[in-house]
Amino acid sequence: MESHAREPRYPEGVLDVRRLARIPYEEGRRLQLELLERRIAGEVSDTLILCEHESVITLGRGTDPADVAGAHLPIVEVERGGEATYHGPGQLVAYPIYALPPARRDLHRYLRDLEEVVIGVLAEVDVEGRRVEGLTGVWIGDKKVCSIGVAVRRWVAWHGLALNLAADLGAFAQFKPCGLDASVMTNVAEHTTLPPTRLLFEVLLVKHFCARFELELPPLPPPAPSDPRSLPLFPG
Repeated sequence: MESHAREPRYPEGVLDVRRLARIPYEEGRRLQLELLERRIAGEVSDTLILCEHESVITLGRGTDPADVAGAHLPIVEVERGGEATYHGPGQLVAYPIYALPPARRDLHRYLRDLEEVVIGVLAEVDVEGRRVEGLTGVWIGDKKVCSIGVAVRRWVAWHGLALNLAADLGAFAQFKPCGLDASVMTNVAEHTTLPPTRLLFEVLLVKHFCARFELELPPLPPPAPSDPRSLPLFPG
């Protein structure tokens, strides 16, 4: 039988990075679902979506409804594991659409690997990130800076992480983030004098994600041929 599946955009082992602007949460979720199905079908390579969301509270499968009672932000129930968390301006949100190879088909390991990616990113700006036993995410001292929650379908992982760069921490006060007291949340900006710009942290996150999961970026396209009618940049 003839296969009608499209050829992968890039070969296996190559990561397609998609940098998006600030988008509504549901728009990002729709893109994830589209890429998830295409990754399962072998039509695209592993993909890393980088974005920022309009303010929203998302509820993972482990959420206690009492944790979000009284919250006035929009609430969306999602497929990922974990509990309630906030997405909003000032965060770097990363959604890997990643096909777990047979040797990595352990979701606990995958969560620890994502934590290690964030810890590596923080180390680049001289901030010490750490894990807390029994809890998922990354902490700076006794404060939580990164929330992580994933889902998997046919061993392709989706959803991902939200790293607080300079987010409105007051938004967390409306509910119990991951079942914790809202005062536990922090921003990278509170722990470094380096401005935590999205572009800088996107570059660092791509670097450490590729290193951790043994992926490469696609080759740069060849430069466009010069127009013989254009003037030289440095005329002789």
